[in-house]
Amino acid sequence: MQAADLLMALILVLGVLARSMVIVAAAAFLLLLEFLDLHGVVFPWLEKWALQIGLTFLMLAVLVPLAEAKSSWPDLGRSVFSLPGAMALIGGLLATRLNLEGLQMLQEQPGLMVALVGGCLLGIVLLGGIPVGPLMAAGVAAFLLWVLSLFGL
Repeated sequence: MQAADLLMALILVLGVLARSMVIVAAAAFLLLLEFLDLHGVVFPWLEKWALQIGLTFLMLAVLVPLAEAKSSWPDLGRSVFSLPGAMALIGGLLATRLNLEGLQMLQEQPGLMVALVGGCLLGIVLLGGIPVGPLMAAGVAAFLLWVLSLFGL
């Protein structure tokens, strides 16, 4: 068993302990591809397309209530032009920028993914969080590193 397989097995076990079926499914799927000797064909495809496909499905889940027209136009207008709506717009603006910074950081330092997954697992176990955003976690990490750089650290 290679080091990468051991790491994936460890992530799978930690996902089970954290009760995160998303992490368990992802780690198990990658281990299965490795076991079936399909990694050489599928891993490059996943590296290229999985993030975009995953983000598309995440966006679909978020947009379904709008597509079902559960809110009227006046309700949507009041929501957008309220204080929480304004904060949501600003939050979306900042989050997309943080995601870009996180993606760039991961492209430059892919080894940080282990720490991000570990942090996500700890967030699930200790804080009751949900693992929707290793990319967002990377963005927060990039922001924190930028803040530390302001202090010469």
